[in-house]
Amino acid sequence: METAVSEFNDVGDILVLPLFEGVVKAPNNTLAGLSRTQRSLVNEALASDSFTGKAGKHLDVWTAGCQVVLVGMGENPSDKSCRDGGAKTLAALSKDHGTNVTVRFTTGWSTSKMALFVEGMILRDYSFDKYQHKEDGEIQSDWNLTCQASPRHQPKLSAAVSKSTAIATGVHVARELGNEPANVMYPDEYARRAMEWAKGKSNVEVEVWDYDRLKKEGMHGVIAVGKGSERKPCMVYFRLNPNVQKGDQVPCIVGKGITFDTGGISIKPSAGMEDMKFDMHGSATVFGLFVALQASGYQGRVNGITCMAENMPSAGAYRPGDIIDTYSGKTIEVLNTDAEGRNVLSDGLWKASELDPSYIIDLATLTGACVVALGHEASGLWSNDDALSARIHAAGNAEDEIAWPMPLLPAFEKEMTGSKVADVQNLGKGRWGGACTAAGFLKQFVQDRDGAQIPWAHLDIAGTAWGASTNAMVANGATGIHVRTLHRLITE
Repeated sequence: METAVSEFNDVGDILVLPLFEGVVKAPNNTLAGLSRTQRSLVNEALASDSFTGKAGKHLDVWTAGCQVVLVGMGENPSDKSCRDGGAKTLAALSKDHGTNVTVRFTTGWSTSKMALFVEGMILRDYSFDKYQHKEDGEIQSDWNLTCQASPRHQPKLSAAVSKSTAIATGVHVARELGNEPANVMYPDEYARRAMEWAKGKSNVEVEVWDYDRLKKEGMHGVIAVGKGSERKPCMVYFRLNPNVQKGDQVPCIVGKGITFDTGGISIKPSAGMEDMKFDMHGSATVFGLFVALQASGYQGRVNGITCMAENMPSAGAYRPGDIIDTYSGKTIEVLNTDAEGRNVLSDGLWKASELDPSYIIDLATLTGACVVALGHEASGLWSNDDALSARIHAAGNAEDEIAWPMPLLPAFEKEMTGSKVADVQNLGKGRWGGACTAAGFLKQFVQDRDGAQIPWAHLDIAGTAWGASTNAMVANGATGIHVRTLHRLITE
């Protein structure tokens, strides 16, 4: 989507008018550039009972040369309503009317709420249809969006739209990675795309540790999960602005990247297994975050680690009952090979700790138990640091990407350190509190510093990475969840 900000001039192919409840005639400048006949048709619609400005209501007014879309915003729309309103408006538009869209903000709009409406349109402008064959006549151009407002709003609106466009680039990259089928998106392909993205960017470094390097480093948490597949595991390291803030503690973001999860020897039921291509969305979010940070011009240093593997059953796969070494030196008793995400993260978290970060955040589609607890409406948030947890929670609320604080009780940790044959076990005693015990497992792989653990938070995105039908920003498939949350957290 190409975007621009201007005064009230051309109306384009489609004119979108977001209006507040109770409007009975067009506010000032709303109909600038329309012919007398077009203005008459719009005013008749506004004066009728067909459109009241009630939130969520749309009315299309067909005029020769321009489709006018009246969008109801209610009396005093919230930030969420403005963002959702923009997303739903774009979703309802048809390119059969043309692809030049003008959205016109007039009486009653603040700059911040204008920006949120436009952000919703930008975020919704994504579809995954690259594998659908189309006839030449079916291929349609991209949207061109012009945002029109009075001169006093234009500088701030222009800056906000540019920022939203940059961040949405990262969100859409995360969605693209998540949506790719597993026969296309496997560990080495993820690494290749990361290296390709980094080319020519002087402030970005991407390093890949292949299978041989993983063995040399003793990263057997990742190796064990991935060794059953012909597509061998790897670790991908992202560094933004690596030459600044030398000696400073900076954030490190870690992602689970299981490009397909059969469950391994503890194989999953076949129903719904196709969705396990999304099990790498933690790593997709990390990649998307770095794209967003770089595109938006962030000047600080940030590190990222993604733990990439494919969990497959084979003669070489790891088994229940195995004891595996990890990069930390701690051993893991494997009780279920489908509890694999925590195994790969054990190596990623320990490596992140070695970077002496200001804080560590990991993202993982980790447990079905989190979906049972929070549905598709919120990610689970566990942390060893109340201040970090509060910051993530606030950033998620601001972006309407809810991260809901969950308990990290000593009893959950004790379950995971209760193995009689290894340092930790990768499954709790039973089905109860499964998302909490998983977080308790991960906590064992965060190192201490100055007598206390490094600040760390875990985001379980199993319910929000896909299947979030109430997320107006997403048509279907991968959501790109928490790219925006973490961008806000790191930059603001």
